[in-house]
Amino acid sequence: MRTINITNEKKRDAQVCMEALKKPSSIKRVLENGEDYLNIKVLKQNLALAFETLSNHYADLKEMGQSIIENDPEIDMEITGRFIQKTYRLWMTAENEIAYRVNFVEAVCGPDGSEKERRELKKKQANIKTEDAVKWTGQSFPIEEALRNFVFCKAYQLYHTSGLTYDFLYDMAKQLHKTKSLMRLGAGKNGKEQLCFSEGGEKYHGFLEGRTDGDKYCLILHLTNMELKATGKGGGA
Repeated sequence: MRTINITNEKKRDAQVCMEALKKPSSIKRVLENGEDYLNIKVLKQNLALAFETLSNHYADLKEMGQSIIENDPEIDMEITGRFIQKTYRLWMTAENEIAYRVNFVEAVCGPDGSEKERRELKKKQANIKTEDAVKWTGQSFPIEEALRNFVFCKAYQLYHTSGLTYDFLYDMAKQLHKTKSLMRLGAGKNGKEQLCFSEGGEKYHGFLEGRTDGDKYCLILHLTNMELKATGKGGGA
């Protein structure tokens, strides 16, 4: 269960739950006989059987190719074809050994794609559950205008865990539903920072949408990292 610390218009804060909105696909993939298919991972080979490793044991590719035809050294009958249940990502050195210490760098490229600068990569800190709660900035946009100006890529639904947080979120949803607008949210002490949900993660602009139906409510946090801007007199994105 993920949580976010958020303030309302009166600058009162509360920690509430959030979950990603997942829209089920209307397309279903099946086998030729109509049965559901099962997506599985199968092990092809390990590092000891990889091309780079095998090539070190032969004088040239011709000798290696002949050995593959006659002896199948790239296949281990004990492991090839095994089902894989869980995998982990590892960083490897040029010698195909596990790298235990990795320093990340950020490459700055020009418009033509050429590299201009390299610098140490600074990891962004998560800021949605800090002492400085995510702020209700007071900067609102009509829904139609927001849809024209921003490309929304993710959405989370906020929900309550108690009667107090129900009232807290319902009032926010009611106000946004009444004005048919999206409220921009900001992080940090002054509410001017973008939202970062995990350490080293992407930063997003957050906009809150609210809907109500009687005593029911729906509060959705929309995220975007792309703004559409007009270019020239003819407009465009």
